[in-house]
Amino acid sequence: MADEETMEPELSFVGRVSELSHQAVERCYYCLRCSAGCPAAYAMDYAPAQILRLVQLGQKETLLHSSAIWLCIGCETCGTRCPNEIHAGAVIDALRQMALAEGVPAAERSVVKMHEAFLASIRTWGRLHELSMILQHKLTSRDLFSNLDLGIDMFLKGKIHPLPKRIKGMDEIKALFAVSPSHPGRPSSSVDRRETGDGGEGGRP
Repeated sequence: MADEETMEPELSFVGRVSELSHQAVERCYYCLRCSAGCPAAYAMDYAPAQILRLVQLGQKETLLHSSAIWLCIGCETCGTRCPNEIHAGAVIDALRQMALAEGVPAAERSVVKMHEAFLASIRTWGRLHELSMILQHKLTSRDLFSNLDLGIDMFLKGKIHPLPKRIKGMDEIKALFAVSPSHPGRPSSSVDRRETGDGGEGGRP
């Protein structure tokens, strides 16, 4: 249609994503095995194979504004099924990092707030304290009432401990955060998960 917005490609995008994710995205030939096995594909606006194809086509803005990059659960089924050993999850992690670095508002705000709450708990206690993480997520996402019945049930069964315990090795935790990217909402990433040695068929040496 004449009034449709033209999707201008960014020609360097596939190279940037491949370098950041350590995945040879250009090797995807769209067999759809990753999408067929993805447990979160039903909720995504773009399935994993579509994400890889959009990267190849240089559709940066489409991807960075999509909800799909925030819905990946990191199960790595995509990489296990891929005949070219391309880990779409690592590519999605790279897209998340790019979105955060460029200040693109997350299409799934609650997911980002959960990442921030998780990292805040690790930064403070050196370990996950579920109650403080849940409280921070509820307040910052403004989603105060969903899943309250589940939370109360877990608390009554002793699955959620009210008082946090700080680990002894906090100096090591602080050192890890000191060398990590400064953005507090950066999700824990699998972009550095790759085969050692020769890097594998789908990895970058």
